[in-house]
Amino acid sequence: MLSMTGYGRAFVEIEGRQMTVEVKSVNHRFLDIAFRMPRNLMFLEDAARKAIGARLARGHVDVFVTYRNLRTGARTVQVDEALFSAYVDALCKLRGAFGPDLRDDRTLMGIAHMPDVMTVTEAEEDQDAVRALLEAALGQALDALCAMRAREGEAVKADLSGRVDAIERMTEAVEERYPQTVAAYTQRLRAAMEELAGSGLDETRLMMEVAVMADRSAIAEETVRLHSHIQQLRNAFESPEPIGRRVDFIVQELNREVNTISSKSQDIPITQLTVDMKAEIEKLREQVQNIE
Repeated sequence: MLSMTGYGRAFVEIEGRQMTVEVKSVNHRFLDIAFRMPRNLMFLEDAARKAIGARLARGHVDVFVTYRNLRTGARTVQVDEALFSAYVDALCKLRGAFGPDLRDDRTLMGIAHMPDVMTVTEAEEDQDAVRALLEAALGQALDALCAMRAREGEAVKADLSGRVDAIERMTEAVEERYPQTVAAYTQRLRAAMEELAGSGLDETRLMMEVAVMADRSAIAEETVRLHSHIQQLRNAFESPEPIGRRVDFIVQELNREVNTISSKSQDIPITQLTVDMKAEIEKLREQVQNIE
């Protein structure tokens, strides 16, 4: 069982190229991936999306990519001589207009700070080399993410299993209690009919009334299905496949059966048990939203 919450980070350097990949995931009904990477690396997005899809089934995933190319020739500096000449002409006009009091302090560093006179240009990247770098960094980041999701998943699994055990114990308590409700109803009905009819109690009518009540309040089908759903949940918890959606559906079915038992019950202890079962099912539902 895997949680949908996790974080992984990796730094890889190959032949002067450095890349850092951070991957963060949180709960989501589907697999939703958002990228934050330099524009010149956008050609990598499709491959990264496929790599993530091969490892994760659900969750909102944020991917942050930073990249540096420290190789010789990775950047070049270009000088716009025409623009510099225009700057010089403009400065000469200013000096002519406002007199020689304006000091001419042109230096190489001053020229370098003139907007757009000198520009840094990135060399065209070797796409195959950068793609291999991303594959290595993203793979390591996903390994760390999945390891965290697995640890979180084990904690969630322990919590879910404990709640399923509690629901099973309460289901068994309902089954044990139900025959007593029929006997108690029979006694109450007999006392009421004897009070009205005296010694002329009609046993046949009494048994018919009890049979009608027992039929209306019968919960055997619901408890059988509850046991089935509980076993399905336990089987799902051991599955190596993503189980979030399937478990969510089974939990809904659990709730449906408990609601039916509650609506049929005229017995206070059984009603209290169904209230407690609903509370556990709601906690199950909340936790299920955390698993892949």
